[in-house]
Amino acid sequence: FFCNAGLLELSLGKFRNVLLNQTNPVEAVIRNIASNVTVVIFQVHAQQSDVVISFDKTPSVNSSGVGVDRGLVSVLRPQQTVCTWYIRALDAAQVLSTAISIPYTEKDPIPGGCNLEFDLEVDPNIYLDYTLVDIHIKFAPANLGYTRGANPPSCDSGTGQSSRWRLRYDVYQYFLPEHDLSEMVLVSHIHKMSGVHSIKANGIKVSPGHWLPAMGCCLVFSSPVLVFLEGRHKQAPWPCWGVEWQPCLSWSKVSTKVFFTAFAVLGLFTCFFGHRFWKTDLFFMGFIVAAFIFFVFITRVTGLSYDVRLILTAVAGIIGGLLLVVSWWRFGSVLLSMFVIGLVLGFLFSSTIFFTPLGDYRVFRDDVVFWVTFTCVALMIPVLFVGCPRILNILASGIVGSYTVILAIACYVYTSLAYITLDLLRRVLNNYFSRAYTNVPFQRNDFIILSVWAMLALSGVTVQLRRERSEVPFPPHPYLTWKRERERRSTNVLDPSHHIPPLRERIHNKLLHIKEFFQKDQPAGERTPLLL
Repeated sequence: FFCNAGLLELSLGKFRNVLLNQTNPVEAVIRNIASNVTVVIFQVHAQQSDVVISFDKTPSVNSSGVGVDRGLVSVLRPQQTVCTWYIRALDAAQVLSTAISIPYTEKDPIPGGCNLEFDLEVDPNIYLDYTLVDIHIKFAPANLGYTRGANPPSCDSGTGQSSRWRLRYDVYQYFLPEHDLSEMVLVSHIHKMSGVHSIKANGIKVSPGHWLPAMGCCLVFSSPVLVFLEGRHKQAPWPCWGVEWQPCLSWSKVSTKVFFTAFAVLGLFTCFFGHRFWKTDLFFMGFIVAAFIFFVFITRVTGLSYDVRLILTAVAGIIGGLLLVVSWWRFGSVLLSMFVIGLVLGFLFSSTIFFTPLGDYRVFRDDVVFWVTFTCVALMIPVLFVGCPRILNILASGIVGSYTVILAIACYVYTSLAYITLDLLRRVLNNYFSRAYTNVPFQRNDFIILSVWAMLALSGVTVQLRRERSEVPFPPHPYLTWKRERERRSTNVLDPSHHIPPLRERIHNKLLHIKEFFQKDQPAGERTPLLL
């Protein structure tokens, strides 16, 4: 239920929803605190609007916090049975928030009890830094619990089993439903990560390091300390509201949607007609290779804006596609063309394998091990199909072409399938991405879009196999065919094309014809017929 009055009565371990405004602070009070409780953590969670939480009506830097998720630690004095805090909205007219107070005994660690970095003396909060590549988690270390009225244990007295260094930190994450922006959904799921036991029951334990932000999925990070138990948590990031978060910006940009939509149209055509229109298929595969390499290069070397890089990448991809077509026309090498096409399919196949939980094994955090394994898996595809290039081309055009449709869908509807290739791109672009935890859950959208991908790929491959089974595997050498045809025309006088004037003469005759069109007819001299 909701409370929007000036007083909010709390019970230990119970959530209360409260409507906050900017002008009138709400006084949150908890009474009748048991004598075995030594510390109370007061938490407030909102959806996207910042709230101010403080010990006093007039907040100060060392006694308050501002954010969508903030907590304060109240260390109880002997005989103290009442705790009071004040909360209000920072700059919004009305904010729905949920508040909870969590009790700790002398046997429990005190979250943030050894804080030396942040403003609060005891800071229980988790601080998150977002980048395009990962999420960094920072928090103050905990201290050992102690009885009321006693001095807190020293944070730097030693590193033995009687000091805070015996505490071990585990991080848990919890995924919320994708693209559900309702406040009540957030509140209901926050309840599932409120305490240590609920965190361990509902969260997924992840290894320490960096965490990949999955656009469209909200994460709730929690850190219970084992040996003795403590809990704190933080949501990040709630799905793509505004202009601050770069991954959301990149996918929602018009330039991204135009690029991937046009790319998907070409990919869908290639999926069903790639082998029949061989040069279009070559252009498509050459575009992928050149665009990927150029985007990595220009991102690593320059500081250009995203839109400029995307435009230059499209230009480079077009040039790369044309170069592959020209190389086929001049040299006519099926082996070279199929090696490039097989590498593209191998790239997607290897990326799919490392997108599974297999990619989160600790051994693959070593860049040398990862890239050697990835390259071997990618090269396995063209090697296995070296004896049947037509089958390889049909499989590549069907699977890769249909995947471009998935990338286009990801610009409009969230799906984790887009990260099959984007995870690899991010690992190339970021030196620390090897430590990232990239496992994300499959949700309803993912299963639907995975079915679409499978249906398109299977349909495209089947249609091409049936259509091409009675056709020649590949077109003849274009340059030799052109050269042979030119020699035939120059020697065979019976060929009608032999009597076609040279190109220079045809252009000259065409210009004369245009010139005559604008000239006036000259009089013949006699305007009347002669009489005989």
